[in-house]
Amino acid sequence: MTLQEKDKAYIWHPFTQMKGAMDPIHIERAEGVHLYASDGRKFIDAVSSWWVNIHGHSNPVIAEAIARQAREMEHVIFAGFTHTPAILLAEKLIEILPNDFAKVFYSDDGSTAVEVAIKTALQYWFNKGIPKRKIIAFNDAYHGDTFGAMSVGSRSVFNAPFQELLFHVEHIPVPIGNDIETCIERFTDIAKDNAAAAFIYEPLVQGAAGMVMYEPVHLERLLSIAKAHNILCIADEVMTCFGRTGKLFASDYLISKPDIICLSKGITGGFLPLGVTVCTQEIFDAFYDDKKSKALFHGHSYTANPIACAAANASLELLLSSQCEDQIKMIAGHHSSFIDKVKSHSFVRNARQTGTIIAVELNTKEDSSYFNSITKDIYKYALDRGVLLRPLGNVIYCMPPYCINHAELRAVYDVMEGIITDFNQK
Repeated sequence: MTLQEKDKAYIWHPFTQMKGAMDPIHIERAEGVHLYASDGRKFIDAVSSWWVNIHGHSNPVIAEAIARQAREMEHVIFAGFTHTPAILLAEKLIEILPNDFAKVFYSDDGSTAVEVAIKTALQYWFNKGIPKRKIIAFNDAYHGDTFGAMSVGSRSVFNAPFQELLFHVEHIPVPIGNDIETCIERFTDIAKDNAAAAFIYEPLVQGAAGMVMYEPVHLERLLSIAKAHNILCIADEVMTCFGRTGKLFASDYLISKPDIICLSKGITGGFLPLGVTVCTQEIFDAFYDDKKSKALFHGHSYTANPIACAAANASLELLLSSQCEDQIKMIAGHHSSFIDKVKSHSFVRNARQTGTIIAVELNTKEDSSYFNSITKDIYKYALDRGVLLRPLGNVIYCMPPYCINHAELRAVYDVMEGIITDFNQK
């Protein structure tokens, strides 16, 4: 069998209806913003390989840090032991995160970072003997695919088989358009009975919902209400962290800061899986007790994997450089010009930007949805022109690695404009 035949015989790909799916493209190597296929094709990775790659593929600085750590120690149990990469990473995160965060808990990915946050928030109140069990979340939220993360996410076709098993969550509208005051009123009403344990939110940008963007001022109002009613605030920055919104963290745009923050995706520069949940000293203190039963009984075999932590330390070093800061500003500036250019087109329902993220919602006959029939055609159209765009239904977006240059950005924009023009004719 060929490798392609073996893939079809043995592999079940994520977020894919395997029946009738396009054959996956075999990528042999990657460098910078480019993916190189076995058939000779080359693609600009305009979506950072599901939002994880921030410095470009095969970055030599991160690759060398991984190799160096692998030669020294690949892994060690993190219960009762520790190691230098995890210590240094925790120190650096506490230093650059907004708010008075104090304790770092390591896990495996974005979903598990959220699971840890949910369990921490609920057990915080349990340990204090206070009956607060409600969780508040936005409509159309996506926080991951494990059961706790699905519960605080939107109820949709993605989790329909499990909905009767998910715990109840109070969902509120996202504060945009005509829903701003409805959102505030609904949140205020839920908060009144003092039974809400936590409010979890994707700050400023809801990724999987279609890059839905909302203003910091409205989130600020919600956080102020939460603080007034002793509701713990959980910022799911799995996607928005490490410069994506133009600042190191989306929470940097706000005066009110979260009590718990979830990080993943770009943390290792796209090299290895790693999740982080960070909390304040006040939250940690509710678990710090002579009673063993008050401990947070959560962990993973690969918690704080040294190689992943070494990759993260190298990625942070690159991120905090003046060169990377300049690149983020350059991308944001070019994005802004592109949005201004296309936003008034008749086939554009909405065009929006937050930092290095842009989204163009096409004015299709169908409503905006992940299952919009235009998705497959847009995806193939872009690939045929050498650009990886993975549309969220009728929403095409660009979230590139920070190493992208002017010419490569122009190539991405040309394809996006081509989609707007050519599909408007159909």
